[in-house]
Amino acid sequence: QVRLVESGGGLVQAGGSLRLSCATSGSTFSITTMGWYRQASGKQRELVAYITSGGSTNYADSVKGRFTISRDNAKNTVYLQMNSLKPEDTGVYYCNRPYTFGGYFNWGQGTQVTVAL
Repeated sequence: QVRLVESGGGLVQAGGSLRLSCATSGSTFSITTMGWYRQASGKQRELVAYITSGGSTNYADSVKGRFTISRDNAKNTVYLQMNSLKPEDTGVYYCNRPYTFGGYFNWGQGTQVTVAL
């Protein structure tokens, strides 16, 4: 079973940046589409970005132009560079395979991002 470990969250002022990392186990990472999700308090988890095995990316409208997803197959790691952060970006961020690309792996613990005014 694939294990997902997210890191890199923290408290940042609006307009600031953070880089999240997601380390994964398993031998099939390089052929797996991976995404970043976030869950704000009291809201459903939402997919904010994903990257295919070939490097194609897709972003939610709310983060387009501010967030960049990338991957390093040699390190079995996917990243999320978040710039121009807004208070509405606050939430717990998780990585996982998008459901439509083969179903979820077990969720990791996530990493908290808090954007203050």
